[in-house]
Amino acid sequence: MTILNSGRMNRRGFMATTTGAALVAGLPLSARAQPKRGGNLRAGIAHGATTDTLNPATYENVYSQSVAFAIHGRLTEVAADGSLKPELAESWEASDDASVWRLKIRKGVTFHSGKALVLQDVINSINFHRGEDSTSAAGPLVASIQDIATEGDDTVIFTLDGGNADFPFILSDYHLVICPADGDSIDWKSGDGCGSYVLKDFKPGVSYTVERNENHWRDDVGWFDSVEVYTLADQNARTTALISGDVDVVDRLDLKTVGMVARNDNIEINSVAGTQHYTFAMDTRAEPYSNNHVRLALKYGLDRQELVDKILFGYGSVGNDHPIGEGQRFYNTELEQKTYDPDKAKFHLKKAGLDSVDVQLSAADAAFAGAVDAAVLYQSSAKAAGINLTPVREANDGYWSDVWMKKPFCAVYWSGRPVEDQMFSTAYKSGASWNDSFWSNDRFDELLVKARSELDEAKRRDMYFEMQALVSNEGGVIIPMFANYVYANSKKVAHPEKLGSNWDMDGLRFIERWWMA
Repeated sequence: MTILNSGRMNRRGFMATTTGAALVAGLPLSARAQPKRGGNLRAGIAHGATTDTLNPATYENVYSQSVAFAIHGRLTEVAADGSLKPELAESWEASDDASVWRLKIRKGVTFHSGKALVLQDVINSINFHRGEDSTSAAGPLVASIQDIATEGDDTVIFTLDGGNADFPFILSDYHLVICPADGDSIDWKSGDGCGSYVLKDFKPGVSYTVERNENHWRDDVGWFDSVEVYTLADQNARTTALISGDVDVVDRLDLKTVGMVARNDNIEINSVAGTQHYTFAMDTRAEPYSNNHVRLALKYGLDRQELVDKILFGYGSVGNDHPIGEGQRFYNTELEQKTYDPDKAKFHLKKAGLDSVDVQLSAADAAFAGAVDAAVLYQSSAKAAGINLTPVREANDGYWSDVWMKKPFCAVYWSGRPVEDQMFSTAYKSGASWNDSFWSNDRFDELLVKARSELDEAKRRDMYFEMQALVSNEGGVIIPMFANYVYANSKKVAHPEKLGSNWDMDGLRFIERWWMA
């Protein structure tokens, strides 16, 4: 066996098989305040729909994701600095080929109901997302698991169909929460979890309320007595609520008005660069998007820098039609950057046998702040390329259930994933539940499997470079920009100096990591 972690470890550390030091007391603290218990946090977030549920297979927006991070535990946790640290698994080790992983499960953990955490809870919770009939968005992430066994009363053994050096990172995914076993399945409906907060009220599309779990096994999280989270999809309403003091924290600031909000001495602005990216997904099964030349025309018919300047107001960077961020390990530094080129777009239209093409692009601010405006800017730039693009303003409520993956061309946001394999497996692998372009490429799928089990970093790098090129040049998703996470809090609220960049709002851990100043 090769011991890969008994504490924290960054991604490069996995490949070097060195052991990291344990994180004992949480994240670096802001110099202005030390964490203390007490107070009620009120947060306004841009997401939440009446269709949201507590079913971990269906988590798809900040409303369900944030409540999951508050009330549930996972086996591993991505720290604010991007390293991995133990959560319910207190340590792990791998076989030399990284195909067998042994995780030692923490003892003394109880669910909110008082039930003790046992190995069967872990097994059932992971199996909930497995199987040919699984519709879970996390299905592709756990598809490589061939067998789950136990050893004694504290160790779970995962046998994979091949080596996967990133397997512990995958187990940190927000879908893979550990729920109480219920027969052959899990009890997710009750909201019984083993997280730092207890669910008290859950009104999808409206709000939820949690209270601190006094019996939680950790003493470095869960500072608030209670937290109320409200769905405030309207950006103006969300910002006004913060300025007026009706809420203490809001996500997704209107980038047009960030400067004005920043002038308020009682408000702090946080801008964090990460893997978040905004996309326009095409259904590659439908005409005209089934033709790659049409897809390329649409990619060259978009002025990416204009979107970064006018939609992100500089709070981000230009994308290149693949989802891997510049700060990630295997980012393709050699791939030619696509730029606005109407002539090249026309060339590809002619290759498709077309002089022009008519398309409709569905958008709503539920997709990302400024999505409708981005569609209008796209309409203007595309016109010079012979692309007649009509923006369609969709309703915010129900956007993710009625528009995304239903309409053939629509705006989408992605928070990215901490490792390349996880992002590609979730949204680009053939048949993946969240493959929102329905793209299927045999070479890509072959490389995805090979790269996952390849322990030689140079060879792995070459494979991920090729995968990014395939997605960029043949895929069905236009990725014009990577967006910083820009959110704000009242100065009545304090947070660690280092904020997580793997998800919005401090890695979606603001409820458990922040405190009242």
